[in-house]
Amino acid sequence: MKVILINPNSTEAMTVSSVEAAQAAEPEIEFVGWTSREGPRSIQGPEDGERAIGPLLELVNKAVAEKPLAVILGCFDDTGLQQAKQICKCPVLGIGEASFVLSSLYSSQTAVITTVKEAVPIIKNNIANLGYQNNVTDVIAADVEVLELEYNQNGSAMKFAQASESLNPNIKNIILGCAGAVNIKDEFERLTGYTAFDGVTSAAKLCRSLL
Repeated sequence: MKVILINPNSTEAMTVSSVEAAQAAEPEIEFVGWTSREGPRSIQGPEDGERAIGPLLELVNKAVAEKPLAVILGCFDDTGLQQAKQICKCPVLGIGEASFVLSSLYSSQTAVITTVKEAVPIIKNNIANLGYQNNVTDVIAADVEVLELEYNQNGSAMKFAQASESLNPNIKNIILGCAGAVNIKDEFERLTGYTAFDGVTSAAKLCRSLL
């Protein structure tokens, strides 16, 4: 069965790393990556998100004809997610929502560490709208540009680890709030000892339940 993973930004490297992570998480499923060529190079706040929605939904419409098992939208802000769900008959998974679902199955409180401060209000709003505010209690930014997660992975992991030092001790689980965080998850866990979730792997694991 095929799952189409749509990257709403135009950076092909992020599509490749996302598909590789999804495929590694669930090898029984075929993950196919599509890049939104007309989207912004990265999505770092509401303006980028608005620019991304039109080209993204064009790809979602195209995906309908492929009759996939599911569609994954590879932006942690869940850009265009509600509109995409109205278009598709198959399940549509936003990687932000997927990480909230999966992390809620674990004990103790969870925090999101995202890239830039502009994303924090969007993520907080998504958490509240989905009803996960009792599980996902904190959202902070590591002040890391989205594309740094592709091209400076060790440095990005260190900045995310440093950001985690400001969290309260009740936090035991960390959601890494960007599609590119698949590149730093293992190193972040090694540096911090937290249980970490990334949205792409979370979405892939939820797709497994659809088989």
